This record gives sequence, structure tokens and C-alpha cells, in this order.
Amino acid sequence: MKLKPTQGPYVPELGIQYPKEPDEHMELLPKIYDTVFDEHYPYLDKTLPFKFFSALIHLGIYTLVQLVLPIRYGLRVEGRSILRKNRRLFKNGAMTAANHVMRWDFLTVLLTVRYHRLYFPALASNINTADRGLIRAVGGVPVPTDTIHAMKCFNDAFDELHRQKKWFHAFPEASSWDFYRWIRPFKKGVFTMAYRYNLPVIPMAFSYRPPTGIYRFFKKGYPLITLRIGEPLIPDQSLPRKEAVNLLRAQCHKRIVELAGIPEGENPYPSEGD
Repeated sequence: MKLKPTQGPYVPELGIQYPKEPDEHMELLPKIYDTVFDEHYPYLDKTLPFKFFSALIHLGIYTLVQLVLPIRYGLRVEGRSILRKNRRLFKNGAMTAANHVMRWDFLTVLLTVRYHRLYFPALASNINTADRGLIRAVGGVPVPTDTIHAMKCFNDAFDELHRQKKWFHAFPEASSWDFYRWIRPFKKGVFTMAYRYNLPVIPMAFSYRPPTGIYRFFKKGYPLITLRIGEPLIPDQSLPRKEAVNLLRAQCHKRIVELAGIPEGENPYPSEGD
């Protein structure tokens, strides 16, 4: 798809060849495991060794990664006051949603919500790669693709997390495109989850700034990162499920486009991705 130029904010020119389909993956890590995600798989690992490993990983994120992000990406976060003023709204949990633009974007969101553990639906094939330990430790729950019984176990896992008032995260674009300018179509599954649990959805958008100052010498053309937080969106429980889910998806997509600084009418993609 040929995209028309925009007069909006900074657009990094990195020469990256993006896939043709908006939900296609740029690259997949090689498969090295053969885990079967059926009704016997522990979608919530409650073993002591796993809990210990997960705690260590989160400790590293809250210390080392928190220091590295501003250095590596010149990270700025705008709108944290929105999280503070809506704390009562989030007392039973919330869902964050953002565009998927770099390897460390989830860690950025995790640090932005400050000490709320985030759980997210993870691509099952990624749990069969070298990253599986990290994905599981930070909150990834693999989405099974085989049987109804397995999907029930996946749903049961999120039911339990919701009862515990945990926070969820979603990348509705479903695949990561490095430093991509536009907001791609959204899958509706995560908004179905938000409607099911009546969770407020907190839209967030990654956008870019040109490397300035010292960053010009070691960023080699790669942009600096800004994460903007928007006002929470509430599922309309008075509507039928399908209508409410589509409305929530459209509202979230529109808001993330705005937060990314894309001028009205410039984004080339609709909200619907399935």
C-alpha cells in the first residue's frame, strides 16, 4: 500500500520494508520448542520456581530497564496525570492498549503504569521460541488455536486474573512493525475481553521525535520515542455485545491515531482488522 505524505509530526525514514498485510509479522523468531497448547497446558503457572523467576524479571524491569529506556530511546511519557486522576475507576482492573512498534514497547507500558502487573494474550508460536521464558514471566498467556477445550482454559485463566483485579494489556494491531508511522487496523478480540469484564481501556500511542543533541551521534538515524496516554474509554454495557465491541474498537483506534499526532483523515487504515 502506497501511503500519502503527511504534514504531521516527525516520520522516521529508516528504509524498512514493511509487510503488505497490516497484521503480517515483520519477522518471526525460529521455533525451538514443540509445546502443545491444549487443555492440559498451565496457562497460569502457579509453581514456586516460576513465581520466583517472574519476580526477578520484574525487579530487573523496574530497576535496570527503567534506567536504560530514556538512554536508549530518549523516552518521554506524557499524560501520567490521567492515570492518577482515574485511580478509582481502575480499582477493579483496567486494560491498556497501544500501537506495536518496537521490541521494548510492552516494557515501556509496564513501567508507565507503575507497579501494576500486566497480563496479555500472547501469540502461541512465540512461546515456542527462545523468548518464551521472558514472555511468560512478564505476563504473556498463549492463545491456543487448536480446540474449544483449550480456549476455555485460556478464558478461565483470564477469568481468574480478573477476579484478582489484575490489569491487562493489548496490542490490537496483533503484530509489531518497527517504528511504523501509521496506526494499523485493530483486532476485535481484546475489545471483546474488555467488554466481557467491563474494563476501562486506556489508549496509549507511541510516536517519534528526531534525534537531537547527543543522540545524533549514536542513534544513527533512529528516532526518539514519546508515549502519550489518553483518557480511559468505557465499554457501553447497554448495547448488544457485538455493537459495543465494535464501538469500543472504533473509539480506541480513533483516540490512538490522535495521540500519535496523525492529522485527522491522514491515517490510511480503518479501525476494523477482522
